[in-house]
Amino acid sequence: MLLYLMTINELQQRVDEWINTTGVRYFSPLTNMAILTEEVGEVARIMARRYGDQSEKPSDQGRDLGDELADVIWVVTCLANQTGVDLDKAIERNFEKKSTRDATRHRDNPKLR
Repeated sequence: MLLYLMTINELQQRVDEWINTTGVRYFSPLTNMAILTEEVGEVARIMARRYGDQSEKPSDQGRDLGDELADVIWVVTCLANQTGVDLDKAIERNFEKKSTRDATRHRDNPKLR
């Protein structure tokens, strides 16, 4: 049951707390990168079969896209934590970069009309 919406900083803290108690320790960054690739592949499988042109296999039909996306966010959060990245700050910088770089790019793109 969701009691409140958490900030990205709170997410990083909660994941760190879980890893250091229930999870015992972080996997190595390289292992987490491999796990991230696996999780993104699971999202891709659902997208290709549910929303793309491939047909779903019976074993795919019960898969929860939200759960798979949450797995991706979890592993990205682990990577950020173990490499010292403050995701709140990184996302803010990313918005600034995109807002400057792409200020008119998409609006002026005839393909998006």
